[in-house]
Amino acid sequence: MLKWEKEFCAKICHEANKAFCESIGDFSQLSWEDAPDWQKQSAINGVDFHLGNDTKASDSHVSWMKEKINDGWIYGEVKDAEKKTHPCIVPYEQLPIEQQSKDYIFKGIVDAFKKYRNDGMIINSSEIEWQ
Repeated sequence: MLKWEKEFCAKICHEANKAFCESIGDFSQLSWEDAPDWQKQSAINGVDFHLGNDTKASDSHVSWMKEKINDGWIYGEVKDAEKKTHPCIVPYEQLPIEQQSKDYIFKGIVDAFKKYRNDGMIINSSEIEWQ
């Protein structure tokens, strides 16, 4: 899969996550265009993880958490990028159902993208309007 295709899939996953967060009252997520580079890279890494492995939704969280811990993040009651604290740095089973749902949504988008790509769907980068 081409780099721009992975980034396109990551952007879709990010925007779906943003919309889901807003549906549960969390308006803290920025749009893809305004998101910090570390957050975009995290989404791209998530896409790579699901493309390269036979995964479950819970595996998505484990991979994300390993990445966060390796980058110096720790558990904290409030997400704070400067302090590198996050309330979701806990085992998957301890996440609220809303947070577990985000992993299902992310994986579902990547799986659909992979299926349609493998079924011969071709996306032409010149047909996509990039900001």
